[in-house]
Amino acid sequence: MTELGIRLKEEREAKGLSLEDLQKATKIQKRYLIGIEEGNYDAMPGKFYVRAFIKQYAEAVGLEPEEIFEEYKNEIPVTYHEEMPQQLSRVQSRKMIAPSNSKFLEALPKILVGLFVLGAAVLVWVLVSKNLNHSVDKKVDKSDQAVSMDEAKDSPLKKEQNKNSDQKKDTGKKEEPAKQPEEKPVVQPELKVVSSSGKNSAYALSNAKEFKLKVLSTGETWVSIKDSSNKSLYQGILSKSQGKEFDLTSAKGANLIIGKTTETEVYINGEKLQYAVSPQKSVSQNIKVQFTPAQ
Repeated sequence: MTELGIRLKEEREAKGLSLEDLQKATKIQKRYLIGIEEGNYDAMPGKFYVRAFIKQYAEAVGLEPEEIFEEYKNEIPVTYHEEMPQQLSRVQSRKMIAPSNSKFLEALPKILVGLFVLGAAVLVWVLVSKNLNHSVDKKVDKSDQAVSMDEAKDSPLKKEQNKNSDQKKDTGKKEEPAKQPEEKPVVQPELKVVSSSGKNSAYALSNAKEFKLKVLSTGETWVSIKDSSNKSLYQGILSKSQGKEFDLTSAKGANLIIGKTTETEVYINGEKLQYAVSPQKSVSQNIKVQFTPAQ
């Protein structure tokens, strides 16, 4: 057994996973998983599959694949370009292109030029028409405005307003504007990233009346969920479309370990959590949520 095999097996057993559980999570046959733990790479279909299987194994037990490849690079076989299937060669790809497609590609630049000229002509016509209509509308608006102002001067309402204004000047009294009731600002719940480093990230949930957590699997993933007092709420594998919901309003927060963030969605109070650390950078992540209820 190699050092890499011992490391992977210890991590699997620490997570409480059997080889059958790992086979179900990674879709890798059990005999290949045993071969990885025993360092028997000759049982694999090829060197490419050795690295692919080790990567999936590491992600399933919460290890960083790139760190594993770097630490045990002397034990893991290196892949070569000659293992690529021959039918993907550029020569065969060019031969498979039909003659009709080549003729279409030759005529494509002429078609694009024609469409560009036609589009430019339509654009010029639309701009000219719009400017003409705008000028006419502007003249009409000015004429209507002048008429409206003249009518307003002679209207009974205007005369009455002028009369009231004169009366106010005679009495020397000023009307005070009515006081508007003060509106109290509404404090909205806020969820923000406090810190993120490596595969660890922390969030703060504040100004919220409740803290409801939901974890949903879109494929197959291993998760561990604990409250702020480190009490375990759930630990195990979630199948596709399977989820878990918890009401943590009475707790001060939650601690999550996600085995596959690429196949796991986290919701807080009905809103989907955006991972502070990209799942492409770290598939396995540790997430901490601190909850401060609204006063």
